[in-house]
Amino acid sequence: MPVLTRELAATLPPILETKRKLDGSEKQFNCRVLRREGTHLVVLFIARIEMNVHGVVLPAGTATFGHFWSDRPYNVYHWLRPQDGRTIGYYVNLADQTRIAEDQLEWRDMIVDLLVAPDGQATVLDEDEIPAELPDETRQQITTALARVRGELPRLLDELEQTRRQLVAEVAAPASGSGTSR
Repeated sequence: MPVLTRELAATLPPILETKRKLDGSEKQFNCRVLRREGTHLVVLFIARIEMNVHGVVLPAGTATFGHFWSDRPYNVYHWLRPQDGRTIGYYVNLADQTRIAEDQLEWRDMIVDLLVAPDGQATVLDEDEIPAELPDETRQQITTALARVRGELPRLLDELEQTRRQLVAEVAAPASGSGTSR
């Protein structure tokens, strides 16, 4: 039986995630709020169809815990297996201008990403997509953010795994009939 289902997600407060690219284009995702703590927001998105992200297969039903911080130069999509809530991988987006409101989340994608396997092995993605005309200040911002993520990665993965265990237990407990309420 799946731990994190679309039906269970529907019981959580909605939030609209808006991702803006440097060229001004936007993508929006309807998510659910799992946790708010200070400058940190965790949202839930359940994939309707199978996806392949840089060679990582995310089956239909994959749960994504989206971690957003208004005071960090990145966010993280933590992908979880639909059967048991275990980690498939992590996708770290270099980001800025993250704004967290009651029913809206906005952030700007800084192009470069890291794909991180459950064992912590990281691959930097999309550096070749940085436009030649990008201002030096923005290039430096990307370089600084990437260095910070690399330096924080072991601690960050520990933090994400601890949060995963807590949230899967919290979200799954009401579904299992334990009587725990949110």
